[in-house]
Amino acid sequence: MTVLILKPALHDKIWGGTRLKQFKYDLKSDHVGEAWVIAAHKNGVSTIVNGDYAGQTLKELWDNQPDLFGGHHVNETFPLLVKILDAQDNLSIQVHPNDKQSSENFGKTESWYILDAESNAKLFYGHHAKTMPELKQFVDNKAWDALLRTIPVKKGDFFYVPAGTFHALGAGVLALEIQQSADTTYRFYDFDRVDHTTHKKRPLQITEALSVTKVPHVDPILNQRVRIQDSTVVTRLLTSPKFTIDKLSVRGTSQFNQHHQYELFNVISGQITLQDSEGTYQFEKGDNFIMFKDTQQYTLDGSGEVVVSFVTPNSYQSQELAYLDN
Repeated sequence: MTVLILKPALHDKIWGGTRLKQFKYDLKSDHVGEAWVIAAHKNGVSTIVNGDYAGQTLKELWDNQPDLFGGHHVNETFPLLVKILDAQDNLSIQVHPNDKQSSENFGKTESWYILDAESNAKLFYGHHAKTMPELKQFVDNKAWDALLRTIPVKKGDFFYVPAGTFHALGAGVLALEIQQSADTTYRFYDFDRVDHTTHKKRPLQITEALSVTKVPHVDPILNQRVRIQDSTVVTRLLTSPKFTIDKLSVRGTSQFNQHHQYELFNVISGQITLQDSEGTYQFEKGDNFIMFKDTQQYTLDGSGEVVVSFVTPNSYQSQELAYLDN
């Protein structure tokens, strides 16, 4: 098997809505905030829907068939997690630990590709504190308007969120999130909301959050570049120590080589035909799949956009990204 097609796991959130319907996902409520579209985490796992492994979860296949993924150690975690987020309301102001600080196997560095955004939508990204004592003073005084750094956001924007970065999606944003496969979140502030399921405010972890936040905030400098592959524009959105991300704007027939042990594909618009040595696949907006190295060569045709991500090889050189997470 060279292509693994996946069904997402859906998660209700206090800030979620109904816009994930546009991806043809079967929503069971009007507060669905996250679709874990490629996931093998204990808190959410996607399910294989094609081929010999149909019905198994991605975690089961990762654990039981390591050779498909190029081999890995026993109990090693599938390293990446891809979600689509529907922020009908602001997410909590939060921060994630890095590899050394996390109680999981590794930290939570993530990224956002903005799929859609309402007019005047924004992100919370970074903070204005210059020192840790100043940050603590802002938090103690609940001076959130003075502390929070906001950025206007529009469809097609991309953000890299290294561990330790103060952040949250704002209301009206729909985003593709590619991250390390971790789920540790420390909340600074949740806008004093009451969870409609528990009738209580969600807990905060201010002490833990302060312990992992980088001060002062420094924006990553991304070395993005564009190339043309036949009829496809390939934009390198990110090369980081944890993962690499490309956006493919397909406008006709284009041939590619698969150089990595496995690559993750998310069709974010249009309709795409993929052909490899084993067959032909029809994909559309909302489809997600993994392609293995056995594919070697494949052809994409149609009109649409695909986001491709993979674990950054060990040969990665630091000049690709000026600001690295620890």
